[in-house]
Amino acid sequence: MTAAHTDPSVSAPKLGLRERKKLQTRQAIRQAAYRLFAEQGYDATPVDRIAEVAEVSPSTVFRYFPTKEDIVLTDEYDPVIADTLRDRPAGEPPVTALRKTLTAVLAQMYEEDTAETLARVRLICESPTIRARMTEHSAVTTRLLVEVLSERTCRPVDDLELRVVAGAAMGALTEAFFHWVETGQHGRLSDLVEDALRVLERGLTL
Repeated sequence: MTAAHTDPSVSAPKLGLRERKKLQTRQAIRQAAYRLFAEQGYDATPVDRIAEVAEVSPSTVFRYFPTKEDIVLTDEYDPVIADTLRDRPAGEPPVTALRKTLTAVLAQMYEEDTAETLARVRLICESPTIRARMTEHSAVTTRLLVEVLSERTCRPVDDLELRVVAGAAMGALTEAFFHWVETGQHGRLSDLVEDALRVLERGLTL
C-alpha cells in the first residue's frame, strides 16, 4: 500500500502449495530484514546478512525483492485496496471512497502487524534511498486506483481528473506519514491519514 508496490499474492488460504511457500519466503525475508534494521540500522544492513538470517541465498532475496528498498516498500495490499474501493457504495463521491478505502486498509495493516507497519513508515520517512524508490511504487498504486475509479465512474482510464484525484490521495497519504514521524509519532496514524484525506474532500480553508 501507501506508497508501496505489491506482490500478486494476497490471501494465503486461496493459494496453492507453491504460492504459499513463496509467500512464506517473502515474509521470512521481510521479518529478518526488519529485525536487522532495528538492531543495526537500515544503511548498515547488507542484503547478504538479511539472506543469512532468513536462511536463504542472496539471489533468492533479489528474486523476491529487486532492491533492498523493495523489502520495505513491497507488500500484498494493493489487491486489497482495489477490492475495498470496488465495494464502496456506487453513489459515493470518488474522494470519499478513496478516503474510506485507504484508511480501512491502513487500519487492517496496523492490526495485522503493528510493529512492522510502524517500522515501515519510519524507514520510508527517514531513508532518502527508500523515498527515491517509493516514487516508482506509488505510481503503480496510483494507476491501480485510477483503474478502479474508472470502473466506478465510467470515465476513461486516461481521464486527467481521475489521475489528479488518485495522485492527490497518494500524496496526502505520504504527507501524513511524514508528518506523523516528524511530530514524534503522536496519536493514531490512521486518524492522521483520514484527516489528510478529508482535506481533499473539503479543500483548503483559510
